[in-house]
Amino acid sequence: MRCWTPLMTGLLLACAALGARAESDYPNRPIRMVVPLAVASSVDNAARIMAQKMSTNMGQAIIIENLPGAAGVIGAERVAKSPPDGYTIGAFHDGLMTMVPHLQASLNWDIMKDFEPISLVATIEWGLVTAPNAPFDTAADFIKVAKANPKRIYYGTGGIGSPQHVAMALFAADARIQIEHVTYKGATQAALGVAGGDVQVGFQGIATVAPMIRSGKLKLLGVATPGRMAQYPDTPTISESGLRGFEFSSWFAMMVPTGTPADIRARLHAEIMKALQDPEVRGKLEALGLKPGGSTPDYLARATRAQYAAYGKMMHDAGIKPEH
Repeated sequence: MRCWTPLMTGLLLACAALGARAESDYPNRPIRMVVPLAVASSVDNAARIMAQKMSTNMGQAIIIENLPGAAGVIGAERVAKSPPDGYTIGAFHDGLMTMVPHLQASLNWDIMKDFEPISLVATIEWGLVTAPNAPFDTAADFIKVAKANPKRIYYGTGGIGSPQHVAMALFAADARIQIEHVTYKGATQAALGVAGGDVQVGFQGIATVAPMIRSGKLKLLGVATPGRMAQYPDTPTISESGLRGFEFSSWFAMMVPTGTPADIRARLHAEIMKALQDPEVRGKLEALGLKPGGSTPDYLARATRAQYAAYGKMMHDAGIKPEH
């Protein structure tokens, strides 16, 4: 039989006090922000802008760690398996959270169970791109060529279940064209594959390919936005090009491993919101083609659940099945 003594009570209270102090002085060492995508992707660019400002405001270094591959699965696993102490943050795109699980059956993490939502950060606009010397100038032109050449046109993506994969598969289903899928290690590599002519087309986040469009290395065939983008007023929307109502966008959010203390999650949320209110940060994000916008953790959780269900149905209805 164990006896409960005042000494034991005192020791427990002392430990609790030490734990409280340990959390209250957070952060007291560098924080790792895992980006499960390649350098220069939309999320990577945005994550670096946020990390720099948050680091300045928090007085502690935030180190970006890029872990591309398998449409973000590798990086997500690193976050899920990290200690829930606030020193590992996941910079995730919604494709990883709501698309990939439908197309990759054997995952070692569960987006609904292994992560705590912190905040949305920005919305990413998307477009269809090709090489500058391609024999089509609009999405409508491309659809005509693809219909005349079934299974002879290739598109590049950042992996099975990536937003590039899902966007292109939905586009192909709506346009009733048959095109072949080629996977790369990340979105940036897929964009380079298009620019180099290894594959003919790709759907990409505008923030990823804007520099390549400006330099003439890629040609923007159409944007998947409700209306034309201010940055590209002469580029028609996909909807204008024959696929009426077709839209595609994604978002960038931050999460931490499940079990991270509530006060640390609250601190991270406050720091994200503070950074997003900074005019310089907003300007940099907007210049990349992103729309800054934070959220409550609860909103992000609800949005993730809703989009997970919506994409599952959408992919089922379009006949998009897991690839092995």
